[in-house]
Order: sequence, then structure tokens, then C-alpha cells
Amino acid sequence: MKALILVGGFGTRLRPLTLSVPKPLVEFANKPMILHQIEALKAVGVTEVVLAVNYQPEVMLNFLKEFEAKLGITISCSRETEPLGTAGPLALARDMLIDGSGEPFFVLNSDVMSEYPFKEMFEFHKGHGGEASIMVTKVEEPSKYGVVVMEETTGKVDKFVEKPKLFVGNKINAGIYLLNPSVLDRIELKPTSIEKEIFPKIAAEKKLYAMVLPGFWMDIGQPRDYIDGLRLYLDALRKKSSTKLATGPHIVGNVLVHESAKIGEGCLIGPDVAIGPACVVEAGVRLSRCTVMRGVRIKKHTCISSSIIGWHSTVGQWARVENMTILGEDVHVCDEIYSNGGVILPHKEIKSNILKPEIVM
Repeated sequence: MKALILVGGFGTRLRPLTLSVPKPLVEFANKPMILHQIEALKAVGVTEVVLAVNYQPEVMLNFLKEFEAKLGITISCSRETEPLGTAGPLALARDMLIDGSGEPFFVLNSDVMSEYPFKEMFEFHKGHGGEASIMVTKVEEPSKYGVVVMEETTGKVDKFVEKPKLFVGNKINAGIYLLNPSVLDRIELKPTSIEKEIFPKIAAEKKLYAMVLPGFWMDIGQPRDYIDGLRLYLDALRKKSSTKLATGPHIVGNVLVHESAKIGEGCLIGPDVAIGPACVVEAGVRLSRCTVMRGVRIKKHTCISSSIIGWHSTVGQWARVENMTILGEDVHVCDEIYSNGGVILPHKEIKSNILKPEIVM
């Protein structure tokens, strides 16, 4: 089986982190985002993954080469020279996806984090005999999204309603699809939206089915959702295999700590924290709802909450970092500094307080 992951462009919503690496390589819960997806695909027997990219394919491929061997899966790139929307890339990668077997292939949006029930989806697809299956997820605020109107019992999709003013349903497209090769015949090589142009046509022919995604779902393409997604991911991890989660008197709730990280005396860490490889957390530090990436040093008695600390940064002692502060790579926050929602570009030193959310260049 094959899969296409829609990687897309510059990852502007996750800057300043994406100024250092392409978005799919930004770690989430101590593992590059895209690796969560590739490992789940591999587990259901996918042998070849195609990445649809229009930005830095070399960086992506070089990085993923080591995982190809480790996972025993082929990873290749299909490069767009101009943005082709969400359907155009399928037409571009057509020859890489079709092998004459007639088997369906998975299509994933690279920002989507969930428990990836690919096996169940495959069985659902085979069972309904239609042309395409999409995953949908229930949301509390459907008016912000495109809503999928479907038959509850069979999953047959009736129509799509974009940002409905009146309540028509609470299920939205989760960005995970399983498509028969015949879907490719519907797509031209030009900028096209699979959600707005291709799926409605298949639904009109009564050949599109939707499966409600069990478990959590989050589009982690921007900082607030990234932090929220980490909470949901760690919750799911707790239910599945809590041996991966940290334990001890200094841990509160769900916390992931890389084995090479060092944590000092008298810290209080959690809930919903991920600490990456080679990090040093000195004595008396308080961390909650945050991600600390590889090689970071957090000095004594500092408090960090609802923030992302980029690779190889340092946060000085008695500092306070909160409210969606995002430090890019190699940022140095001096002692006793307060940051309230500062978004700080790579290689900066912060010597004065950031009292309201702003971008520091």
C-alpha cells in the first residue's frame, strides 16, 4: 500500500520554529511531526510514502533517509514548483501512487495529530465499496469549519456546508483520506481543492463515505493548537502505555522526559510537558503546558508555562516565561526576565522584559 502526505509550504503559522527546519520536522512530543504519521502508516502495512512538498525537499529527504532504513519503508518526494492546493499534488504524484494493483491509498494532511486508526479505516473502506473514505471528527464550534453532512448509520456523505450559520451538524473533515485510484481521474494538474471541488462531486454520486474518528484530533499547525494537541496526545498515551510517561515526586500529570535530559532538585514539572534530548533543567524550576526542545538549558527557579522553547536555547534564572511565548532556535533569555507572549526569532538575546505579546526580531 501507498500513502501521500500533503506537506505543503513554509509553515508560517509555526514561525519562528519553521525558520530553522521545515514544519513536518518540528518535534511534537519528542518526535518529528511527520514521523508520528509515517510510523502509524508503516504499522498497517504501507510500504511507500510520498511527500508532496513545495519547500526544501532536500532537507526533508536527507533527514528521513535514516528512518527509511530503520522503518523499512520507501520515502520519496513529489515537488510542486507552484502551490497546487490540496488536490493538485495528487495529480502531480499520480505515477508514484498508481502501481496497477487497484489498491486504495491514504492521503494525510501533515499537520494532523490523532491516534491514526488506519486499520479500522481500511476495513470501513472495503466494507462500503464506495470510491473514497474520509475521516471526520466532532467539534464543539462547527461554524468555524466546513461541516460534513452524512448518514449516521452508513456514513454516506450527503454534502459539505462551509462555515454554516445555522447548525447542520458537528462533524468536520479531519484531513485523513483513503481513496481508490479512480479518484485520480477526477483531478487535473492545476491548483485544486480536494475539499471544495473533488469531494462534493464524489458525494453527489453517492460514492463518498465518512468515518467518525475515534479518540483525539488536533491540527497542530499553530502554537496554541500545538500546546493543546500535546495535552490530548499525552492523555491518549496515558490510556495506552503509561510506561513512556515520567513518574516521581516532582512530576504532576502527564509528562514526557527524554532519557538523556537532566532534571535538578526541587523541580515541579507538569502537567502536559515534553522535555527533549540533552536538556538541562536546573534546581527549583516550574514547568507546565510547555514543550522544551533538544539541547535547552533552563536555569534555577525559572517558571515556564504555555510556551515552546526552541532548540539549544537558554532561559536564565528566576525568569518567567508564559502565555504562548515561543523561543526560536538558540535564543538566550537573561536572568530575571519576564516574557508575556513574546515570539522571538532565532539567535537573539533577550535582555529586557516583554510585557505584552509581540514579535522580537
